[in-house]
Order: sequence, then C-alpha cells, then structure tokens
Amino acid sequence: MIGLRKTGEAVAAALRAEGWSVTVAEDAPGTPGYAARAATVRALGAEIVESPTDWDTLLAGAELLVPSPGVRPTHPGVAAARAGGIAVRSEIDLAAERITCPIVAVTGTNGKTTVTELIAAMLRADGRTVACGGNIGTPLIESAGTAADLVVAEVSSFQLEFTTDAWRPAIAVVLNVADDHLDWHGSFAAYAAAKARVFAAQRSDDLVVVAAADPAALALVRTAPGRVIEARLDADQADLRLADGSVVVPVADLPRTLPHDRTNSLVAAEAAHAAGASIGAIAATLRNYRPPHHRVEFVGERDGVAWFDDSKATTPHAAGRAIEAFDSIVLLAGGQNKGLDLTALAGPIDRVRAVVAIGQAADEIVAAFGDRRPVVVATSMREAVAAAARLARHGDRVLLSPGCASYDWYSGYDERGDDFAREVRTLLTEPEPEAER
Repeated sequence: MIGLRKTGEAVAAALRAEGWSVTVAEDAPGTPGYAARAATVRALGAEIVESPTDWDTLLAGAELLVPSPGVRPTHPGVAAARAGGIAVRSEIDLAAERITCPIVAVTGTNGKTTVTELIAAMLRADGRTVACGGNIGTPLIESAGTAADLVVAEVSSFQLEFTTDAWRPAIAVVLNVADDHLDWHGSFAAYAAAKARVFAAQRSDDLVVVAAADPAALALVRTAPGRVIEARLDADQADLRLADGSVVVPVADLPRTLPHDRTNSLVAAEAAHAAGASIGAIAATLRNYRPPHHRVEFVGERDGVAWFDDSKATTPHAAGRAIEAFDSIVLLAGGQNKGLDLTALAGPIDRVRAVVAIGQAADEIVAAFGDRRPVVVATSMREAVAAAARLARHGDRVLLSPGCASYDWYSGYDERGDDFAREVRTLLTEPEPEAER
C-alpha cells in the first residue's frame, strides 16, 4: 500500500482481518495524525516503511499494490508495480469486490457530496438501510460486511484512477465534467477518462443517470455499456419531473432554487427512484433537505447587501455556477490554483460588479478581469471582507466563490469558509458609522 491516511488505515485493517501480509509505504511521515495511525496499523501486524526509495526491493513478492487517493499514476511505486506485473487497484475497487449489496456511485466535478447525501436520505426515508461512504468521508471498504440494503458512494477522479472490473456500481451518477485537478491528471482527457471509469465495467442491465444540462457529461456517458437516464429540468421549471413523466415536487417547495440546486435535486431523485425509493419519500426529503456548509451558504445581510460563503467552489466551473445565480456580485476569488484557466471566472462577467483577489492566485485573478471590472488585492480574509464591504452597494451579493483550492492560506475549504463567515459576522455586528454632518 502507498499512503497512511484515513483510507490507508482502513485498507490495512480490512486486509489484515482477511489474513493478508500488509506493508504500508508512507512518503511523508509526520503529517497530522500520522503517529496515531501508524501505531494502530502496527498493532494490527502490518509493517510500515517510511520514505522508501528502493521500490523494486519493497515490492518483491507482492501480489497487490493499493495506492491511496491522491497518489499519482506517475508515482515510482505505481510504475515499479506495473513494470513487475503487480496488480494496482484502488480502495473503492477492493471495497466493491467485498460489498454484497447494490452500490449507487456518484461522481462529477461539482455537487458530488450534496447528491450523495440526498440519495442516501431519500432511500432512508423510504425505509432502506443505507451505508454511505467513499470520498464523502468514510472509506468505502468500511461498508463491506455491513447489513445495508444499499451503499451510496461519492467517488472522485483520484479514487477512480486505479479501478478494475471489480468496480461495477448498479447505478452510476455523472453530474458534470469540467476542468479540475489537471495538475494531477495531466490533461482534461485523462481527467475525463478517470471519471468514465465510474461506469466502464457496468453491464447492459446497469444504469447511468446524467445531468443533461452538462454537455461534457452527456458526451462522456455515450460510451456507457448500460442504460442511460438523462435528468432534464422542465422547460418552464415549475416542477421537478422524472424522465418517466412523474412529478416529484414543485420547484417552489425546494428550500433553495438556485440552478444547481434544481439540477442536483433532480439527478438525486432519478437515482433514488431507480434504486427503489418512492416518489413520496423523495419529495419529503427534498422539502426538508439543507445543503452541506460552504455551498452558497447565506451568512448575513445588512444595508441591502447579502453575504454568501461558497468556499467549496475550488474550480472556475463551480464558481461560475454560483456567480450565475445572482444579478450583481462583489466576488472574492483566488487561492491555490490547481493548474486551471482562471480566466473562466470572468465568463459570467455581466453578473460581477467588482472583485477582491486573494491568495497565491491573486495576480491571475487580476489578469482574468483586467480593466473590465474594479479589482482589489487583499492579503488576508479580514482585509478581503473589509474591501468587499467598501465595494458593495445596496442590492449586491458578496460571494466568496474562490475558483481555487484553499491550501495556500488554510488546511481546507471548510476552514477558509469558516474564516470568511467569522469575519463577515464581525463586520455585520459592528456599529454602523455615523453619517457625516
């Protein structure tokens, strides 16, 4: 195995329980939580090799290599295993081989977590026992052996990179496919090919649900070996209606009705219905569901200016969906670029009145908008919020939708969003300045 984080620990535990001899190679020992994980894995009888360099010797006699999510296909351990004829398989591939109930798998550039949670909630509302895992937080292999009726899994391109024919979900969901992780995959074609592995081993009686509004996703599923359902919103957008004509719920009944909210809701409804959930259970779930934090989350409002945290938007594609949901925006954008073209942030420029550029990619944000919109560079979140407050006018929406990863200033998008919300709430509770006399 390569990598000893949450997934590596789970795989080591599962394979040791089956009697495998397990060696874990860790390139970066000393990361937060590493010592505790290492102690746990050693107690199970697994060996740990830190910062290995001689992969041929380390892999001598091995039958299987399991790279953790995020281990690149070009990693020397992966290259050595393939050269030596050793099977290279992902954790989700091993999990699928061991899970005995149907799997519903959700992938896409954006919206995976929301749709995964929705499908699981819809099935539970219908009385099903559901295990939920994968990229959503719990390693999928931990679902093996559970007494579940179904497993709903969020799967990323990293996890799909090393799948084999064992990975065969009964229902696969493809939400959208846009530039992301190109610094890791090397090209959009390679990224899309990884996404396509979600359904590559399906059979004719399996199903793919695709968001019809996304041309790249539609193009991708043309190669699917199973049946395809295209989730399409009604032209008048009054109802969420399944492909078979069934009305699920009036759009007005949804807690949020932004374009991506409607799409996510419909795709989840199609997948859950195909998995056996009733229309009533699906509708009840949609009426009561609240999205996870940091997805165009309302923070507060004062003087006719509303503030929204969309820190989860770590690609221009994701940010663009949020920008297009509002009429006049002061946009906070930037962070750690993932090798993507940030000029795409200026695509819906008619919705953007001013920009605050943050993080390592601040100069790229400035270049993306050029002189077409006012752009201010901020060196901290506090400075960014203060700048946005100065730029905002009555009726504006101030939107943190960075289009970039957060690892330049933060440990993750959630920490970035929390910092933004904290600074906004501080601003909103400060006494308003007295008018000049």
